[in-house]
Amino acid sequence: MNFIEYIWNNSNEVLERTYQHLWLTFMSLLLACLVGIIIGIILSRTKKMVAPIMGFVSIIQTIPSIALLGFLLPLVGIGPVPAIIALFLYALLPIVRNTYTGIIEINPSVKEAAIGMGLTNLQLLIKIELPLAIPIIFAGIRIATVINVGIATLCALIASGGLGEFIFRGISLNNSAMILAGAIPAALLAISLDFILSIVQKNIKKLLKPFLIISALVTLFVIVYGIQNYSSNNKFKAGFAHEFIERSDGYRGLTKHYNLPLNIVEMDKGLMYKALKEKKVDVISGYTTDGRIKAFGFEALIDDKNFFPPYYCAPLINKEVVNSFPEIVEILGLLDSKLNDEKMRELNYRVDFFHEDPKLVAEEFLNSINLKTHIRRDKRDDIIIGTKNFSEQYILAEIFALLIENYSPYDVEIKAGLGGTKICLEALKANEIQLYPEYTGTAFFVILQPEDSIRKAIIQDKELVYDYVKEKLHQKYQFKLLNPIGFNNSYALIMRKEDIRKHELNSISDLQKFLESKD
Repeated sequence: MNFIEYIWNNSNEVLERTYQHLWLTFMSLLLACLVGIIIGIILSRTKKMVAPIMGFVSIIQTIPSIALLGFLLPLVGIGPVPAIIALFLYALLPIVRNTYTGIIEINPSVKEAAIGMGLTNLQLLIKIELPLAIPIIFAGIRIATVINVGIATLCALIASGGLGEFIFRGISLNNSAMILAGAIPAALLAISLDFILSIVQKNIKKLLKPFLIISALVTLFVIVYGIQNYSSNNKFKAGFAHEFIERSDGYRGLTKHYNLPLNIVEMDKGLMYKALKEKKVDVISGYTTDGRIKAFGFEALIDDKNFFPPYYCAPLINKEVVNSFPEIVEILGLLDSKLNDEKMRELNYRVDFFHEDPKLVAEEFLNSINLKTHIRRDKRDDIIIGTKNFSEQYILAEIFALLIENYSPYDVEIKAGLGGTKICLEALKANEIQLYPEYTGTAFFVILQPEDSIRKAIIQDKELVYDYVKEKLHQKYQFKLLNPIGFNNSYALIMRKEDIRKHELNSISDLQKFLESKD
């Protein structure tokens, strides 16, 4: 019912994201068909090139999608262009392979008869080879279509839109209905397109011409749609993480508080910094302790109207640890108030800029406050620590692990880079991990989701937020939120220093005035 209600209340956006998803799929598929069929034809006539070309397109399939998108970002920016390039590359293999296979497996006697009748190579290709190979080529197109519909969801990480935006928002915000709003339409799209293409494939001789006409009309539509919806504009462009978009202490509340007329694109929080560095966006959301601010020459705008509340970071552990390893609570208590804002920024900076190993950074920090770190075990996984996918979490997990291994007889395994708050929460509930570093603001807004009256009453007081989160997490999940590590963390709007100096900006209010003057 929550899913149906969410779809109903957000039907316009669901349709918009579905159109974007189809547009990305069709544009990339069109390019893949044009290029892939030509390559397949060339390979059928130059056998020496088969192994290297097939090897190359096969290797592309093995590259993780997020890695390919990250590689394309500095080259072609964010938005639909890198998404279409990535989808085009992933669709090549089945089309190239099936075109090549369909042509070379034609009975040689048929080709010999055609040549004997005086057909040229071009006539042989058009009149004999392609018509006979079309069913196999079409099978490759079907496979490529389904692949592209699935991978297109990941393209939301680089601000290309599509149904993936719902999925990543939902993962970040612990909202299952939101995840389903992206996953179910994407699955239905893949099933529907595969079904339609299967009917065409079975009746290819009868339906080929009507299919080509319809495909041409659809292609014309998606090109026009793309021009209208992805055309560039001169607005100040903001790259925001999926979680920041929806949270009331994020962009939703920020627009009411400051009235910022921003052109928003949703992005992965890791790629966001890279996009700002490469000047693909003008401002991003971030955290005050993030080491990439200093590492990349960025600067956080002053929150002059005190909108962003400060939050504590603390270890969050499940009841299994409390029951089975009660001494862990006391061991992690050695960190109480030991890590201030400045120190956390320094540790993050070392990892983000100098690419130091988080374990070594954690070890040096613990040594600096006279805590031992010389014992390291790796034989068992008595306790499993999880992390989200950014540097600060990796460092904190290593700090927790070193403390536990040096002040208890237990071994620790770290499961790093979990996709977001929802994944960490579900893993903690299922005892797949036993603890992870959490922020009271994230627990407050994403996990507990209190009523507006409670939010307004306590949001600006970090102590009240901590007490509320600690109590409610124990009541709802039997989790134990330990004492704060020491540093406070809050959202911030981050820009390149040269832009701040150029436009004479100092605060978020200055940014608001600058944007209003541009409009």
